[in-house]
Amino acid sequence: MFLESSSKAGSIEVICGSMFSGKTEELIRRLKRAKFANLKVEIFKPAIDTRYSQEEVISHDSNAILSTPVDSSESILLLAGDVNVVGIDEVQFFDENIVEVCTRLANNGIRVICAGLDMDYTGKPFGPMPALMAVAEDVTKVHAICVKCGELAQFSHRLTHSSKLVELGEKESYEPLCRRCFNKAVAAERPED
Repeated sequence: MFLESSSKAGSIEVICGSMFSGKTEELIRRLKRAKFANLKVEIFKPAIDTRYSQEEVISHDSNAILSTPVDSSESILLLAGDVNVVGIDEVQFFDENIVEVCTRLANNGIRVICAGLDMDYTGKPFGPMPALMAVAEDVTKVHAICVKCGELAQFSHRLTHSSKLVELGEKESYEPLCRRCFNKAVAAERPED
């Protein structure tokens, strides 16, 4: 896993939380600051995420930054080139190898900033996120506001009846809920015995 080393200090930063918590907004903020500092920046997102744009990372507040859509985590290694900073949005949609990819980039002296959902719609850890958070130097958990009670929300409650793990959607498909409201909503959806 730790194959290469560089004289430059690389690192992995993870921004995580529920839907509507500001993950992408924070990712864009950090990447724009790196560009302002004249650092070479590359931004990637999974090709399946076409909600707002094919080639831009766009927050729910409509802030945007140009990105490269990729089909696999290995593609990031091939396309990263001579950069100082790599940004990756919706990192939970990548395969488990994304952890190795981020580690290799960091070991080569690159600052890697990832943003993604830490839990799926069932409240379980999402894909590679737990392993990625474990190897990161910095993890920032951001919160939405619960639409039912106004408390901090950390769950993405799915409003549709699909059982597919990956279902792209927005406010028509998901709502942010706190633990108490999420547990109430899940209990209400269970069929009566």
